[in-house]
Amino acid sequence: MSEKEKNIIPSTAEAEMSEEEKQKLLEQFDKESKTRKFGSPVLKKAYRVFAIIVTLYHLVFASGLYMPETLKHRSIHVGMILILAFMLYPATKKASRKVIAWYDYVFIALSAAVPIYMCVDYVNIINRAGKPDMMDVVIGTLLTLVVLEATRRVCGMALPIISIIFMIYSLMGTKQGLIPIDVPGIFLHRGYTWQKLMSHFFSNTEGIYGSSVNVASTYIFLFIAFGEVMNKCGMGQFFNDFANAIAGGTKGGPAKVAVVASGLLGMINGAAVAVVVTTGSFTIPLMKKSGYDDEFAGAVVATGSVGGQLMPPVMGAAAFIMADTLGMKYNELLLSAIIPAVIYYMGILFQIQMRAEKMGMQGTPKDQLPKMSQVMKEYGHLALPIIFLVYMLFFSGKTVIMAAFYTIVFTIIVAQCRKNTRMTFQDILDAMVASAKSTVSVAIACACVGIIVGSCSITGFALNMANTIISIGGKSLMFTLVFTMITCMILGMGLPSIPSYIITSTIAAPALVQLGIPALVAHMFCFYFAMFANLTPPVALAAFAAAGIAGGSPMKTGWASVKLALAGFILPYMFVYNTDLLLLDTPLAKAIQVAVTAAVGVFLISTAVEGFLFTKVNIVLRIASLIGAYLLIDSGLVTDIAGIMICAVVFVFQKAAAKKSAPAAA
Repeated sequence: MSEKEKNIIPSTAEAEMSEEEKQKLLEQFDKESKTRKFGSPVLKKAYRVFAIIVTLYHLVFASGLYMPETLKHRSIHVGMILILAFMLYPATKKASRKVIAWYDYVFIALSAAVPIYMCVDYVNIINRAGKPDMMDVVIGTLLTLVVLEATRRVCGMALPIISIIFMIYSLMGTKQGLIPIDVPGIFLHRGYTWQKLMSHFFSNTEGIYGSSVNVASTYIFLFIAFGEVMNKCGMGQFFNDFANAIAGGTKGGPAKVAVVASGLLGMINGAAVAVVVTTGSFTIPLMKKSGYDDEFAGAVVATGSVGGQLMPPVMGAAAFIMADTLGMKYNELLLSAIIPAVIYYMGILFQIQMRAEKMGMQGTPKDQLPKMSQVMKEYGHLALPIIFLVYMLFFSGKTVIMAAFYTIVFTIIVAQCRKNTRMTFQDILDAMVASAKSTVSVAIACACVGIIVGSCSITGFALNMANTIISIGGKSLMFTLVFTMITCMILGMGLPSIPSYIITSTIAAPALVQLGIPALVAHMFCFYFAMFANLTPPVALAAFAAAGIAGGSPMKTGWASVKLALAGFILPYMFVYNTDLLLLDTPLAKAIQVAVTAAVGVFLISTAVEGFLFTKVNIVLRIASLIGAYLLIDSGLVTDIAGIMICAVVFVFQKAAAKKSAPAAA
């Protein structure tokens, strides 16, 4: 092997970033990672003990050994998360990250006071629902304030500002409102007093303790715990080695490895920026060594990481909220999500393959790749928890909560099978601490979104907004879809993907439903674009984090990510016009047909975008490819046949052109 070939793949030491560098990059692009690192052993121990108690509480709740009433449980969950937030997140950039400030102890005490009051006076609170006494209003006010402050620290200013705007809107109205000003136009409502609004937020399940907090306190917490346990037993290494063994030797191998590894880890982790930093620190240097430019290398990791939240059997936290909102079984949602998720990744892999052929790349030499037999020998047993989870979700008849709980226990047992994955008691405790810590950002966002959702429910804003969207669009489905997409993108610039999905699905999904779109399809449309906000400039956090590793331009990396994920941006329109893609009452034969035609459409999109298929594609055939892809969006037999015929023509022309150019190249 030549010296040049030896240098194609760097050593692990060269490729991987240090833990300090990873953390620094995370904090740069992910506000949720800027947590305290306690200088005092006493504080550190107190934090660890409390985090373990938080995790134990949720595990005991999931096991069914102790299940308090709904409002009690949600109040305890939010109180615990708020305490963790004020322990971990300093108030300002200049505040100490080694000690807890005196005013944080005040916030911690207030956070604890709310669930204590709820548990002590629970029966009376329920009986007074809608007619709060002064203490209910005081506690509701405290809850609202601490949630807004914790959200500001954890998620930034955007979400609290939006929440406050909705609160002000709820209080406006000359009939009963605290603010005696009528809202103009169709958004007019009678207005509400502060007492009524605080009661709505605090003492029922339509405000802060709404469905999003319910999901965070059950499914999300448990699946985050599952991810942390998998992380502790070496799942990340398994995914990297597995991806290398499968795809590393093919053309564009390092990029394909990055997509597969990022997708697998993103499916478990669900946090796009964290996945980018974890997998990108290793895969991006490999891609750059193989010949990909900085921006494309970053885009590959960003698109692969974001797509993990779309991929069953776990998907992202927003999927649990969607299932809960729609009142459908989670396993049914997973089935509906399979085809679009696979098609999304096919679009990325098609472009990687075409670019690799265009650049004349070769795969990684086999002697530099891990052998599949060795990978499976060392880590193969870690696939068992995924298989077990699928069984529990689809075939056991157990609830999602019980399925997650049993899978966590099963994972710990399976990890003991080999020395390199064995978890010590300390590892288990560390995973419990990490579970509580990782849940803070999601749960705080869900609590704050409850303010927005509660304001919408009490004022009827969502219905009014749906009517407005329809009236502006003139009942045009395409305009409404485009407007919804833009709304998701704008919200996604300043919000994490979960609150972005919740807000857009609350405001925009009803408009789509009024136009005859099934509720699942409408919510899935919002879900996709809420996730893709992580890729779309001018604020594309996943792409910017990848650019930080690759050393490329953040904006160029963002646009390269949009180009690479273009099939994903078109997919939501495809399943709106062809609901069979989501397997809604779809026979198997029809499901196979729509999957094949969608795959052909994505192939044509990739051909048009990259401008290469065997050889360079001229402008006429690139336009023809786009037309063919558009025809395949429609579910009609005639349009499907026309689209496939265009694909065949492009394929034959390009094959012939490649044969002609081969002698000239020789």
